[in-house]
Amino acid sequence: MRTDFSLAQLADPDTAEAERILRACVHCGFCIATCPTYLLLGDEADSPRGRIHLIKEMLESGQAAAPETWRHIDRCLSCLGCMTTCPSGVHYMHLVDHARRYIEATGRRPWPERALRAMLAAVLPRPPLFRLAILMARIVRPLAGLLPGRLKALALSAPDRLPRRLGSDRPGISPATGARRLRVGLLTGCVQTVLRPQINEATIRLLTRRGAEVVILPEVGCCGALTHHLGQEQAALASVRANVAAWAREIEARGLDAIVINASGCGVMVKDYGFLLRHDPLWAGPAAKVATLVRDVCEVVAELGLGSEGLGPDLRVAYHAACSLQHGQKILGGPEALLRQAGFTVMAIPEGHICCGSAGSYSLLQPDLSIQLRQRKVTAIESLRPAMIATGNIGCLAHIAAGTDVPVLHTVELLDWASGGPQPIEIERQSH
Repeated sequence: MRTDFSLAQLADPDTAEAERILRACVHCGFCIATCPTYLLLGDEADSPRGRIHLIKEMLESGQAAAPETWRHIDRCLSCLGCMTTCPSGVHYMHLVDHARRYIEATGRRPWPERALRAMLAAVLPRPPLFRLAILMARIVRPLAGLLPGRLKALALSAPDRLPRRLGSDRPGISPATGARRLRVGLLTGCVQTVLRPQINEATIRLLTRRGAEVVILPEVGCCGALTHHLGQEQAALASVRANVAAWAREIEARGLDAIVINASGCGVMVKDYGFLLRHDPLWAGPAAKVATLVRDVCEVVAELGLGSEGLGPDLRVAYHAACSLQHGQKILGGPEALLRQAGFTVMAIPEGHICCGSAGSYSLLQPDLSIQLRQRKVTAIESLRPAMIATGNIGCLAHIAAGTDVPVLHTVELLDWASGGPQPIEIERQSH
């Protein structure tokens, strides 16, 4: 693609990177077939190719982002399916992230939109505030029909129950059972610790059982993805630097063989820390070091092996590959192989490459599109008549679970159960 940036514009390293990405695009249209919003809306401007053109015009103009531009950018889920299908290697993720930062820096959204986005950025990364927000949403849910669209979606999205708080999310060290084979840091997450703390418990049991010492550091908090995808760069980078500092100190003092992440959306973000801080002379080196150690939990379990103890029941499992895992981290087939090794019958979901509509805060900001995508996904899943659904991302898990009665579990919960851990509580509830 031909670009027309001035030398002054290209002096900015982020604009220069955007220009490099834009030039790689040949507008072939392969990306359109895998774009969820294009499949729903049929609008070229709501496809990756269309958004790339809008971003090019916006950045080249140097002017404030226009509402007609940010409306189409906001509809992007960042599912990254376009990157999987792109034959030219266009790094759409970095381009759309830069576009979002530009929109937040130059655009002037209506005040209700600004207030909602500010609230999400303040609440979602902080577990105590998130828990309180859920409790408040449940109180006003009977009045949801009287609320305007997005506030109605917020009220209705609150889960019926919250699990009790578990000690597994607290900082500390969980020693390996038997001889220590690995020493790993664990990112416990923010939303996950409120909605499904059992995932971290299952992760720790599974890893320690196979010889990994698991370290949770008190200074490590939100990965920064939620604010990053809202275009709030300073808040996102503050989270990134705090986590890099904590992990870098631990690596220097006692060493870490890996940083394990069991929410694949967070995994994409932390694996990108080196890029995000690449121009910061103080942080570039430590951030790159941290990023090289990041592993999805299933990658580490595959390395350690499941062991031979207690293979799970032969139950039909529909495996939902989260976009952040299959498109963002390019992890394909590994989780399914582990589930089969554990004794489960794993079924591929039709249109498995299409996003479920969760996408972090997207389900709260674009509820209509999000619900349409969820219904499409749930229909495909239920056509298989599975006993349960497995996935590797808390956002997908919570979103899909809100649209089906089939139990939805994290992959590690099933692997832990199959190798000697307790039966997941969601399965217990269904049996009663």
